[in-house]
Amino acid sequence: MASLLSSSFSLPSSKSDISSLSQKHYFLHSFLPKKANQTNSKSLLKVKCAAVGNGLFTQTTQEVRRIKPENNQGLPTVKIVYVVLEAQYQSSLTQAVQSLNEKNRYASFEVVGYLVEELRDVSTYKAFCKDLEDANIFIGSLIFIEELALKVKAAVEKERDRLDAVLVFPSMPEVMRLNKLGSFSMSQLGQSKSPFFQLFKRKKGGAGFADSMLKLVRTLPKVLKYLPSDKAQDARLYILSLQFWLGGSPDNLENFVKMVSGSYVPALKGTKVEYSDPVLYLDTGIWHPLAPCMYDDVKEYLNWYGTRRDISEKVKDPTAPVVGLVLQRSHIVTGDDGHYVAVIMEMEAKGAKVIPIFAGGLDFSGPVERFLIDPISKQPFVNSVVSLTGFALVGGPARQDHPRAIEALMKLNVPYIVALPLVFQTTEEWLNSTLGLHPIQVALQVALPELDGGMEPIVFAGRDPRTGKAHALHKRVDQLCTRAIRWAELKRKTKAEKRLAITVFSFPPDKGNVGTAAYLNVFSSIYSVLKDLQKDGYDVEGLPETSEALIEEVIHDKEAQFSSPNLNVAYKMGVREYQRLTPYAAALEENWGKPPGNLNSDGENLLVYGKQYGNVFIGVQPTFGYEGDPMRLLFSKSASPHHGFAAYYSFVEKIFKADAVLHFGTHGSLEFMPGKQVGMSDACFPDSLIGNIPNVYYYAANNPSEATIAKRRSYANTISYLTPPAENAGLYKGLKQLSELISSYQSLKDTGRGQQIVSSIISTAKQCNLDKDVELPDEGVELPAKERDLVVGKVYSKIMEIESRLLPCGLHVIGEPPSAMEAVATLVNIAALDRPEDGIISLPSILAETVGRDIEEIYRSSDKGILKDVELLRQITEASRGSISAFVERTTNNKGQVVDVAKKLSSILGFGINEPWVQYLSNTKFYRADREKLRTLFEYLGECLKQVVADNELGSLKQALEGKYVEPGPGGDPIRNPKVLPTGKNIHALDPQSIPTEAALQSAKIVVERLIERQKIDNGGKYPETVALVLWGTDNIKTYGESLAQVLWMIGVRPISDTLGRVNRVEPVSLEELGRPRIDVVVNCSGVFRDLFINQMNLLDRAVKMVAELDEPAEMNYVRKHALEQAEALGIGVREAATRIFSNASGSYSSNINLAVENSSWNDEKQLQDMYLSRKSFAFDSDAPGAGMMENRKVFEMALSTADATFQNLDSSEISLTDVSHYFDSDPTNLVQNLRKDGKKPSSYVADTTTANAQVRTLSETVRLDARTKLLNPKWYEGMLSSGYEGVREIEKRLTNTVGWSATSGQVDNWVYEEANTTFIQDEEMLNRLMSTNPNSFRKLLQTFLEANGRGYWETSAENIEKLRQLYSEVEDKIEGVDR
Repeated sequence: MASLLSSSFSLPSSKSDISSLSQKHYFLHSFLPKKANQTNSKSLLKVKCAAVGNGLFTQTTQEVRRIKPENNQGLPTVKIVYVVLEAQYQSSLTQAVQSLNEKNRYASFEVVGYLVEELRDVSTYKAFCKDLEDANIFIGSLIFIEELALKVKAAVEKERDRLDAVLVFPSMPEVMRLNKLGSFSMSQLGQSKSPFFQLFKRKKGGAGFADSMLKLVRTLPKVLKYLPSDKAQDARLYILSLQFWLGGSPDNLENFVKMVSGSYVPALKGTKVEYSDPVLYLDTGIWHPLAPCMYDDVKEYLNWYGTRRDISEKVKDPTAPVVGLVLQRSHIVTGDDGHYVAVIMEMEAKGAKVIPIFAGGLDFSGPVERFLIDPISKQPFVNSVVSLTGFALVGGPARQDHPRAIEALMKLNVPYIVALPLVFQTTEEWLNSTLGLHPIQVALQVALPELDGGMEPIVFAGRDPRTGKAHALHKRVDQLCTRAIRWAELKRKTKAEKRLAITVFSFPPDKGNVGTAAYLNVFSSIYSVLKDLQKDGYDVEGLPETSEALIEEVIHDKEAQFSSPNLNVAYKMGVREYQRLTPYAAALEENWGKPPGNLNSDGENLLVYGKQYGNVFIGVQPTFGYEGDPMRLLFSKSASPHHGFAAYYSFVEKIFKADAVLHFGTHGSLEFMPGKQVGMSDACFPDSLIGNIPNVYYYAANNPSEATIAKRRSYANTISYLTPPAENAGLYKGLKQLSELISSYQSLKDTGRGQQIVSSIISTAKQCNLDKDVELPDEGVELPAKERDLVVGKVYSKIMEIESRLLPCGLHVIGEPPSAMEAVATLVNIAALDRPEDGIISLPSILAETVGRDIEEIYRSSDKGILKDVELLRQITEASRGSISAFVERTTNNKGQVVDVAKKLSSILGFGINEPWVQYLSNTKFYRADREKLRTLFEYLGECLKQVVADNELGSLKQALEGKYVEPGPGGDPIRNPKVLPTGKNIHALDPQSIPTEAALQSAKIVVERLIERQKIDNGGKYPETVALVLWGTDNIKTYGESLAQVLWMIGVRPISDTLGRVNRVEPVSLEELGRPRIDVVVNCSGVFRDLFINQMNLLDRAVKMVAELDEPAEMNYVRKHALEQAEALGIGVREAATRIFSNASGSYSSNINLAVENSSWNDEKQLQDMYLSRKSFAFDSDAPGAGMMENRKVFEMALSTADATFQNLDSSEISLTDVSHYFDSDPTNLVQNLRKDGKKPSSYVADTTTANAQVRTLSETVRLDARTKLLNPKWYEGMLSSGYEGVREIEKRLTNTVGWSATSGQVDNWVYEEANTTFIQDEEMLNRLMSTNPNSFRKLLQTFLEANGRGYWETSAENIEKLRQLYSEVEDKIEGVDR
């Protein structure tokens, strides 16, 4: 076994051979545990380390690409060194040089090649520099990775003057400048005079540079031939060289080597070296391995296809599916096309016709339009398209043009899949890696194609370490082809015969939780989708009359307990049937024993829960299965899916035979099952579970990070839905009374009643528990007028903060866009941000200018409680709301719907004086506001309003189900980035190498300085030495890397972007400029951040280690101070001691504290802290990035023990601390206290950048604000209850998450629980509503109150507890009664 693994990987000769290999699980994945005796497993571990070698992603070396001449018979030797991105030139160049050496005429040729990725390795880089010392010719191509480009530049620059020729084909400008052929050089590249620089300027449309170069290559040699000067001849030979290189065949490369050596190597001066002109291939065309030639006309290709005798009748059938393939010409001309041939043959064997198109440049949009769309009918010739290049459609690894790509794909309008050949790893290295694909390949070939709307990043080809050639991975090719054909089938089947499996989630597994999804009223949405599909011709027989009846039928009486048979059972699957349908069933036994197990089973069969209506099945996805088991929650790696989970997907694919599955809402557990992070193999569970079913997934528009995980790990076409419209929290009860008292104080403060009103304000504020947030003097103490104003100002400022907080009200229903007036609060918040890139000034800024003030200054002063500025800010806020409401009213009809916005806008913007916002402001103190600035702003808001109320969520779903292309769009916060709207787009994240942006860095600096300032005030003027903080995927997408930039600014480094605008480098900021010590950090990256931004983890780790090695005094560099102490204590080097970037093991997510809290499956806080330590102590090491996440608990604990503060970010109004369990799941506050030698509790802060006025609050302030605006706010809970069944669950969830905060941080005040008890339990009417609407969630609510008291988080009267116990048994009886 071990010998098989460590031997170099060679593919068995026949296809049957390889499948038998993989069936025996010879490809050992570190996460597919084998039941083996100890000795065996030890030897396997050894092998794994051997495979990791230098800790980098690839262990291949240049030696497999070195050719030395056999006998040189006194001929001169010419040495060539080349560096390329991909290995497809290796075999072609090797053949060319061997052929020259056999002929042995003019010279002997020695050649050695490096893949750019190998230069990361120190010893390989040394060998490269050494090889250059005696080289004659250097060749480089496609060098676009900055850190490696700089290494190449440094090495070649040293030797450039001595080298006879330096040829660099399309690469970064820094490397292109190295070119020299005689008198021809590109050293001016980047200065505007140079003609080549003009190519680098961004073009509208096209992939710019590479394509202009191709055009140049076609025409220039002919022109240059007639220019007499040497300079022109050298330029001509450069262009010919490029033609030879792009022609790539062994013949072309042989003539290329002859031409360059004969013209420029001094030892061959005077020898006449004959060479032929380059053989030119079509720039774009259609290629088939069996066709007699390349075609540049699709009709000719199809005529040839029709005459083939070697294909089955099935393929000849005119109704057979047609799949378009997109190929890279360089693989075809260099003969490295085995993986392409395999895909073409497999497609045809499965009964599909293929049209394989290629392009020589990096823009594939032209060929897509030319060859795949019928020029006359404008209809596509194909039913789906698979790109086998792995690159973005326009621009490859260089500069992309996504709008151009989307335009071409919209015309084509079929599903677009982008599959991947391995580029930077060999097959064996990929199989052994827990990360899966190399991070740079993820950035270039997964993230960028997603921006074009590409789906399903399936790795279909590997790379042979010796020859560098690509070879097909047969099981992956089989899956890729089947999935592409299944998507194509959706285009061809009639609606009446299509079968759809709608999957809902139940999390945590409790009777009241079936149909959980973020911000979504799931059953009402499913009902509206099914009604619409029915109208459209889908078979949905027996659909009930209302969505309430639908709930009843799926979950019987709203009873959804898995362990009891009350959920509707759709299918009973016997164990033998399950094992036959589920080939990977045996792999689950290690975690779950023999089937059927006790989850989703009746002891004999596995049960599939759900209900079928005609051709639609609504099923309930099982949960992880280990949420209730404290021991399993402690495991550092997550368990495999259980048998019930696997049975569900086997049923959907093989028994119900779904044509597509629709996962309904954010989010289920499928995409979070163990396996590689990206680029899965067939032993990864998400890949096995989803099988061959096209997967459409409704995902919340504000969660692009988890949507991206669903895209990459469950091959989902993710369609965004809107979060509910936001409203201001408003004021209620005592808070409302306070605001009335404050307005009477303002009008009467100078009369004798001032003091009396202040006393009332102080006592009311205390009743509302505001004394925790504002320092209040004792009641009845005489205060001078100035101090009175300050007290009132501070209370007023706090109330305004609560009042203006945004809340998503209620739950969204798919296909019901918000009404115009519901959109007002969103527009007010969009208007509150400056958008310099669009030339837009925020409304509060415009209004503040009118009264001669600066808005930032008003924010600061209001925060301090200066009464007149608190009042001014309130007036600005009111004027903003009023003017925007006036504007929206003018664009709506009497039903409150937005009518043709465009027409209304042009009429509004035509009348100067009658503009509604001007009319409104004319009655306020802001009547002199700048008209021009207002007009620019309101034109922008008009566009935003159109998008907010547009509705394409149902339309996009229907497009996906009809096998059409769903337009891609960014996910994120609609307030920060209105381009997220309208929803119904295929959500993508962003180019991971583009963050943090300059703007994010500026915002980050402000937050970091405020955080440090706040900590100094709370900590006797001392700087925090260490801050423990969390990085989230979604936050960094929404803010373009603000929290990432915060970490960099704390340690005092700044990100540097390259010429393509990508960030892969940092440099230290001097202590003088920083003006404070460098703060040490402990960074806990969420599992999702780790998956999406592994490049950025690499950047952070390099930054921290660089700072630890700076020669600076310890009191000015806490990173160095702690790293030196820890290195000494643990006996390790400073770089290892400076490990600060942690996350979960690859393929695992979360610390499981959230699961323990939600399921009450924990004994004490220490157990929760152990979960955090065991699951979150995996470190990323930039010195060995290929090793993936390695456990390093010692350093993790030591680093945490120095933390003086813990810190998190809130970046959008929709998700706050108690809305989701993720925030407390990553909070280490109590844990740090236990690890610190002095046992001191660290301060806890939360930065809130949800509004233009960024704040840093303590954790307890934020929890109070959250409780006041959500849980205890009638506007919020009434909004939730209007959704019925789901609404009760939302209330219960907020209380459970509050208990989570008590458990991890102890920062929740007693009054929060007390008030919640008064609101939901003491109020008889409320209590009955909750009990009748969703008895199961109400029972959980009671249980949570009792648990909060039992665990010591809430002290209350014995009567209250007695009442809760009594109610609990009543509800139990009620539910049991229902059961009987």
